[in-house]
Order: sequence, then C-alpha cells, then structure tokens
Amino acid sequence: MQGLQNTFKRVAAAVMFFTRLPLWRVVKVESRYFERVVPLWPLAGWLTGSVSALTCWAGLWVGLTASVATLLAILARTLLTGALHEDGLADFCDGMGGGTDRDSTLRIMKDSHIGTYGVLGLVFYELLLWQTLSALVGRGMSPLMLLAGDALAKWFASTMLYFLPYARNAAEAKNRLVYVRTPWSERLMSLLLGVAPMALVWREASVVGVVMAAAALWLMVTWMRRRLAGYTGDCCGATFLVVELVFYVTLLTERCMR
Repeated sequence: MQGLQNTFKRVAAAVMFFTRLPLWRVVKVESRYFERVVPLWPLAGWLTGSVSALTCWAGLWVGLTASVATLLAILARTLLTGALHEDGLADFCDGMGGGTDRDSTLRIMKDSHIGTYGVLGLVFYELLLWQTLSALVGRGMSPLMLLAGDALAKWFASTMLYFLPYARNAAEAKNRLVYVRTPWSERLMSLLLGVAPMALVWREASVVGVVMAAAALWLMVTWMRRRLAGYTGDCCGATFLVVELVFYVTLLTERCMR
C-alpha cells in the first residue's frame, strides 16, 4: 500500500512540475518526490503530448487548415505547461549567448529578465516548430506524432542528468530542487515510457529521426559540459525543445525526400 502511494505521489509530482493542473489542491506532495521525478518525465509527456495531438486533431476535424490546427496545438501545450520549457529556452539562449565564462553564464540564466538572445531564440524556435509541424500534418502525418515526439524528447532530456552534474547547489537553484541519481531499473522504465508512444506512429516513425534527436542531445550535453561543467533547469527545458524540434525536422526532411 505504501509503495502504491509513493508511486502515485511521484506521478502527481511529475504532472504538477510540468503542467499548471491544480493537483496541489487535492494531494500534498512532499519535496522528496519531486527530487525523484526525473524517470517520469516521459510519462508527463504522455499528458502534454496528448493535449497537443487532440487539439490538432480537433482542429482538423472541424475543417481548420493544418497551419491553424498545429498553431492551436502549440498554444494548447504552452498554456498547459505555463511556458515552462520556453522559459528555459529563453534563459538558456541569454546565458549561452551573453555569458563569456561559467559564472557569467549561470548568472545571466538566473536573471528573470529576458534579453536579446532569449527573444531571438524563442522567435526562431516557435517559427521553425510551427512551420515544421504544419508541413508534416499537411503531408498527411498523424497528429499522434505530437504525443510520440513529446514523450521521446522528454526521455532524451532526462538522460542528460546521467551525464552531467548539477551546475549549482540547492540553495542557488531557482526552485530549490536538485534531482537525486536515478537507479538503473528506473532508467529502463523511463526508456520504455519514452519510446512506447512511437508505436502509435510506427508506420510513419523514423529511426533516423531518433538518431538525429540523440545527436542533438549529445551536442547539447557537450556544449553544457564545456561551458558550465554541468546542467541547470533551464538547460533541461532548452534541451527538450531542441531535441523535439530536431526530431520533427528530420521527419519532414525524410518525407520531402520521398
């Protein structure tokens, strides 16, 4: 019974962390559950990705164009997550673009004000994502790819914590949270949660897309290791969005080459 309760609270912690759903009103989740939430990131992607996919499908069903339907899907996820990932991307771009060394980069990332690099990063990301998804849906790709891509990218982003230490200490963290190391059994579970939704689009899925997403993760990890000697929460958000975008761009490139 205690094990079931612990599992429920960890799932609740993942949903509460990645969305604005007010679960805190019905369940109290202690901080120790948030510290162990990393393996369940892909499971949270099942929720946020499903919302995106259903929104896109509903838009197409009522007769909207692929461009409008995908834009609404992007908006739906952004509202659900409270722009959590986008905030991380903006801070990451500001820090990596404006910082000259480890200390200045971390200091800029922690600043709540958005700078030029952050604005440009968000503009280019949103435009690329929107145009890529519009083209994919317009070429007949199932909206379920939004679920598969979300879960897969969250799994890739979570693996970054296996290779890098946290760049700050708990007192300096924005949310006063440092994740604990994940045992191998839970890493395997996380992998299964991340790749399982790919079965929904297995006829359209791309091994090359997964490989390119892995390459994007490796480049991000290498960059952070050299600049920060670790990761931050902003790095996690930025890595998720970059890996997801690379996955979709690869899918589109393959479909255009057929």
